Amino acid sequence: MFRRTSLLIGALPLAVLALAACGGSASNALPTTPNGHPAAVGVANTGLGNVLVDRQGRTLYLFGRDMGNTSACMSSCATNWPPLHVGRNPAIGSGAKAADVGTTSRPDGMSQLTYNGHPLYTFVNDKKPGDTNGEGVKAFGGSWFAVSPSGSMVAPASNPQGGGGGGYGGY
Repeated sequence: MFRRTSLLIGALPLAVLALAACGGSASNALPTTPNGHPAAVGVANTGLGNVLVDRQGRTLYLFGRDMGNTSACMSSCATNWPPLHVGRNPAIGSGAKAADVGTTSRPDGMSQLTYNGHPLYTFVNDKKPGDTNGEGVKAFGGSWFAVSPSGSMVAPASNPQGGGGGGYGGY
């Protein structure tokens, strides 16, 4: 009995270390405001480096066909690349520049978040925080790119992660 208990006690620190190693890192933390509230947009580190993310930690993208802050993504495009809808005063998280955040009105009357003048979207094939499956995808008549904290497109990878096209190309 003593041997079994000491084995269990000896294994406990190892189990704690293993669990700590598996936990999320600050690089994939959900964006929060300086006072700890959830933010509509923030910055997280992904395989593409630091990119803008929404409040669930999903990568945010810009669409090459958008003109200024006017979205060119409607109907089935918006089903596959959901616009980031926000209220009047979206909360800004760490790493994002409040001066670059704005909104634009979509034809359906909803407000869409913009950053550095670009309407922002998520991608349906990004299933968890940190996924960047939409990077460099050509779909719905234009290309899609993750957005850097400076508000520019992230340079396309030579081999986009996961392809992500899923048959949406050529629209």
